[in-house]
Amino acid sequence: MKAHQEPPALPVRLELRAVDPTRNIARAYGINASPDLFGHWVIDLHWGRIGTRGQSRTLSFATQRDAARFVRATLSKRASARKRFGVGYVAV
Repeated sequence: MKAHQEPPALPVRLELRAVDPTRNIARAYGINASPDLFGHWVIDLHWGRIGTRGQSRTLSFATQRDAARFVRATLSKRASARKRFGVGYVAV
């Protein structure tokens, strides 16, 4: 995702994977963004090695714009995976 693009439309549910069996890389990253009952936007992140429990984090944002900005920044970081560890993420 390019830095000049608009924030993604919310709600969003995205699963990403970066796999290279020759280098024993099997990473998963998930983003779920949706509104809660009180009008805030909740973003659930989960990541780790494919097939394991991994880690997770939940964040809350007061506005959809703030949540979309966070999702955009997170996807931008995931897009740089090829430069950082040699395997890019793909949506599954």
